[in-house]
Amino acid sequence: MGILCDFQIRALCTGDRPMLAPFDEALLNPASIDVRLGPRLLIESATSRELVPYDLTPHNQDAPYWLQPSQFVLGETLETFNVPSDVAIQFALKSSRAREGIEHLMAGFADPGFNGSVLTLELHNSRQLHPVALWPGMKIGQLICHRMDDVPLRDYSLTGRYNGCLTVAGSRG
Repeated sequence: MGILCDFQIRALCTGDRPMLAPFDEALLNPASIDVRLGPRLLIESATSRELVPYDLTPHNQDAPYWLQPSQFVLGETLETFNVPSDVAIQFALKSSRAREGIEHLMAGFADPGFNGSVLTLELHNSRQLHPVALWPGMKIGQLICHRMDDVPLRDYSLTGRYNGCLTVAGSRG
């Protein structure tokens, strides 16, 4: 299994069934592709044990949503995925976001066959005293794409719980 480079990622994103859409050439890196924060969050509420939907669309870089110290939210990627059966992807937080105090809780792996879905992100403000900014369209992370040595006997289209999720999704475990 090897990590794919820029031209290999481009080929996967521009074919008949793009691995991610929308594809933006400007987001391509030597060994990854950047992904952006989508328009919806799930946030905690004092009135519900369940995370509740929050529309991020009124926010932008000049008027962001302020993720408070120690606050946890679920976010989503702007991009939708159709991961081929011979590729696995790993989400990594952009180092700039980490330096601002945002953490991702390391659940960003997508198996071969993850399709028709956005990637749900588990975001946390690790700062003690100050909020950090979130807005739709911000570069939040990057995907490292791994070519599998072979196609699995059963891919995520058969084993997964989150295919077809076009919005941020809470736990189905």
